Amino acid sequence: MRFIYLVLFTSFSNFLVAQEAFTFFDQVIDPGTKKEVIIPINDRRDSTYIPVTVLHGARKGPVLGITAGVHGYEYPPILAAQKIVSKVDVAQLKGTIILVQLANVAGFLGRSPFVNPIDGKNLNRSFPGKKDGTITEKIAHAITKHVISKSDFFVDMHAGDSPEDLMPYNAWYSSEAFPDASQKGKEMALSMGYDYAVIFQIPEERISKPSIYCSQEAFHRKIPTIDIECGRLGIPGTDETDKIVSSIFRLLAHLNMTAKTIENEPKAPVIIEKRASIKSNHSGIFYSSYRSGDRVKNKEVLGYITDFFGNKLEDIVAPESGILLYKIGTPPINKGETLFSIGFLED
Repeated sequence: MRFIYLVLFTSFSNFLVAQEAFTFFDQVIDPGTKKEVIIPINDRRDSTYIPVTVLHGARKGPVLGITAGVHGYEYPPILAAQKIVSKVDVAQLKGTIILVQLANVAGFLGRSPFVNPIDGKNLNRSFPGKKDGTITEKIAHAITKHVISKSDFFVDMHAGDSPEDLMPYNAWYSSEAFPDASQKGKEMALSMGYDYAVIFQIPEERISKPSIYCSQEAFHRKIPTIDIECGRLGIPGTDETDKIVSSIFRLLAHLNMTAKTIENEPKAPVIIEKRASIKSNHSGIFYSSYRSGDRVKNKEVLGYITDFFGNKLEDIVAPESGILLYKIGTPPINKGETLFSIGFLED
């Protein structure tokens, strides 16, 4: 009798956690399997596609949406996405991962910084997209409809584009309008093992306006959302790629989608609540010996700009003490472009 009870209890427990099939883009994916899906994007003149891998776990759990390659020249997230797919054991996974392997295929193949070369638009300035828009707007619409709207949690993975010297960090969205999503986003960010975490503060009045950014579209839908910035200057760095992979697996453990291990336990990051950008007042040639991750002091001279004859036009001075999250890493500079982003540090 005890044996029969144990069998019945075990069967009932398995029934409670048993997974159902998952439907994505009209394709049915069985529990404990993965599926490679191509989402075609077409207008009257041009076409492209979005490669998506759906990893559907054998047991019930949340849906985690992940995007890589929103900017096609940001290589570590794109390479990390392939490693993530190869490392996830769907037989042990609880829940589902919808992983956009490469959102901007044309930008990647065309080695195009920032924009999609088909229509010249920045995908990360195009959300939530348009069903009947240009190719880039259609990509944003498809990601919004098929990935973001299905997600319980969301991660958008980025790195420094070809002229961008970035230090590794992650960020979470926070707004008084969505306290639950804000708190869960914070917990996600702190679990991922980055040394620095930035708060993206969103005023309540901003929520009613178009999101523009991929990750912000998720947050506008009350989805706990993380941004990753890991990689610099368009370099396909192995260390940065591996860092992204390990951070995603820490997140999966935090969300109870995979088993927790000692390696999943991160140290507390430095939290950056405020940032300041320094923009150029001139077009010309930018000089600076500083790098992202450097500590700077208020009123410290960080570099200078000359005209094309070598005449100095302006010194670039730090408005606050802090850490350089971002620096334009190449000499060309246009008026109005961001030269540095400084994260303020608590004393």
